[in-house]
Amino acid sequence: MGNTGRLTLSGAKLLGQNPTPLTFPVLASMSCNSQKIRALRQQIPSFECVPGCHDCCGPVTTSPEEMSRLPRKTRAEQDAAMDELNCVHLGPDGCTVYDERPLICRLFGTTKTLPCPNGRRPVELIHPRVEKQIHEYMASTRQVLV
Repeated sequence: MGNTGRLTLSGAKLLGQNPTPLTFPVLASMSCNSQKIRALRQQIPSFECVPGCHDCCGPVTTSPEEMSRLPRKTRAEQDAAMDELNCVHLGPDGCTVYDERPLICRLFGTTKTLPCPNGRRPVELIHPRVEKQIHEYMASTRQVLV
């Protein structure tokens, strides 16, 4: 058939395949990881950054699930950002993907291990158990450069 696209549950039925857990391990894994990401995000405290600051914004890695939420950038855009040691999603007014920024970006300023260089922080830092869960999640998933 020559189909090189993503095979979905409905696509498997159309091709006469029985969708089983073995047929779709990647989809099940991504769904499970998406749920983990959502749960972890909800436990990270927020705080107000210094307007216009991007001292924490540099090249970072993230999971494929988080990367899939971000707009794709060209090779030239990626190279230009890397030349400046910036994140490719850093714009003139700050983070252009703030609402979908990866977990690692959300941690900056919320934990003693990743303090804000300007001394900003939430009223209460992230709970150490949650920080550990985030680091364990990142260590357990393939990481890609943003």
